Amino acid sequence: MKQLAEIIATLARIGYIKPASGTWGSAAAVALAWAIYEHTGFAMVVIATLLVFFVGWWATKEMTDGAKDHDPAEIVIDEVVGQWIALLPVLYGAGMMGVEATALWPGWLAAFVLFRLFDIWKPLWIGKADRRGDALGVMLDDVIAGVFAAVLVILLAGLSHGLLMP
Repeated sequence: MKQLAEIIATLARIGYIKPASGTWGSAAAVALAWAIYEHTGFAMVVIATLLVFFVGWWATKEMTDGAKDHDPAEIVIDEVVGQWIALLPVLYGAGMMGVEATALWPGWLAAFVLFRLFDIWKPLWIGKADRRGDALGVMLDDVIAGVFAAVLVILLAGLSHGLLMP
């Protein structure tokens, strides 16, 4: 079970890529989100996000059980969940507009950069979740960072289309 947990938690060992393993994990998450969306649609990205959260929580707990470091850099499954949450407004928007998801590339870029910013900076509740010092905290800080990024992606999209200004 430890080997399976490691494969999941490190996203098939992507988490071992240095430097900036979290950024590598987020980049892989972007590609995976696109593939899931293209082949199965928005609803499956939402379902996959929920499933990966719970499986990632288990894998993170398995990998960190008894370890001094509750959030080692090689664990990047949390970045997958957070990055997917940050991308949800972009994917939803593409589906609602009936356009190729890649046509909204500025949203993809904003979701990636904003998620990484919040994940590294850890303001407010993100830092509080991280300070839990357990596997749930590892997952939750990225969930919250993803939500923060998603909200900003929505606001930026509104501003860029004049929806938030007269």
